[in-house]
This record gives sequence, structure tokens and C-alpha cells, in this order.
Amino acid sequence: MAFLQTILLQANQEATKVATLSLFELLKEGGLLMIPIAICSIIMCVVFIERFLYIKSLSKLDANFSNKIKEQLENNNKPGAISICKSANHPIARMIEKGIHRMDKPYEQIEKSMEQVGKLEVYQMEKNTSILSTIAGIAPMFGFLGTIAGMIILFFNIQHDGFSLEHIAGGIYTKMVTSAVGLIIGLLSYVAYNYINAQINKAVNKMEAAAADFLDTIA
Repeated sequence: MAFLQTILLQANQEATKVATLSLFELLKEGGLLMIPIAICSIIMCVVFIERFLYIKSLSKLDANFSNKIKEQLENNNKPGAISICKSANHPIARMIEKGIHRMDKPYEQIEKSMEQVGKLEVYQMEKNTSILSTIAGIAPMFGFLGTIAGMIILFFNIQHDGFSLEHIAGGIYTKMVTSAVGLIIGLLSYVAYNYINAQINKAVNKMEAAAADFLDTIA
């Protein structure tokens, strides 16, 4: 019984090894156009991880931040409120800090200065996100281009080497690899782009709510 289990285990390991090797060989058969597709996938991963970590860091704001600012302003302690903002190191804190610095100005100027800071913070959050949308568009194009190039080479070989069903089937399925991989990378980039945008929208909504709360306080 133990001998039979050992044989089955070895068979499963060999099958896994063959499947892995077959997948690698299949990707390799995609040709030179697999190189830009691979580059797109690496860039997508780097940009997504960097933006995800940056936006995730924006959620690290003290829940009592607004109450602390209100308490300092009620005590006419502007330096204390500014110190709290500086220690927070957060887009909302930087926006509120700008408003505190402009508290001696008219209400409209305070609102405008905070809005300008908010726009700069949103720009920082959206930095490089357009790369994801670009990859979502061009990765499938690389895939289709690889398929077209493969079909051209295939028909060229048929013209010179003659018709062979195995030759045609092998050429078609290997060249379709570029289309499949390109579509997968494009789909992942599209999902990543929309996810990052959704997180940015949440952060913007929090910034708008904090700005409105601050303006109501000083009004």
C-alpha cells in the first residue's frame, strides 16, 4: 500500500513538473512580442504596489485630529494647532494647516487657499495612475500584434513548405499565447486602475468633509 502511494506521489510530481515546463515553453513560443508584454506586467505591478502603499498610508490619521484642532482654536492657540498638523503628516493636516495660516484673511481666501492645497494633494495621489490605464490599452494591442505577426509567418511557411494540419495547429495555438497574455495583463491593469481611483475618491471625500468641518468651525 505504501509502495502504491509512493508511485502515485511521484506521478503527481512528474505531472506537475511537465505542466510547469509546458507553460514556460508555451510562453516562450509567443515570440519577441512577449518581451514588451512582460515589461508592461512588471511596470503595472510596480506602479500598483507603490500607489497602493502610498494611498494606504493616507488612512493613518488620528481619529481625534479634528477635535484636537478645534480645541486648540477655541483656546486661540494657533501655534499648537499648526504643530498638531505638522506632526500628522497627512493631506488633510496639510490642508487644515494652510487654512490656519490664513485665518486672519477673509473667508473666501481661506477657502481658496485650502482648495489649492487640496488640488496639489490630489495630484500627488493620482501620480503615475495614468500608466495603469495606458498599459490596460496597449498590452492587448501587443497581444493582437503578436497574433497577426504569427499568422503572417504561418501563411508564409504554408506557401513555401506546403499545407500541414499539425504545422498549422501548432503555429496558431502558440501565436495565440500573445493575445491571451496581453488580454490578461490589460484586464489586470484596468482593474488596478479603477481600484486605485476608487481609493483616491474615498480620500478626496474625506478631505472635502474635513475642509468643510474646519471652515464651519472658523466661520
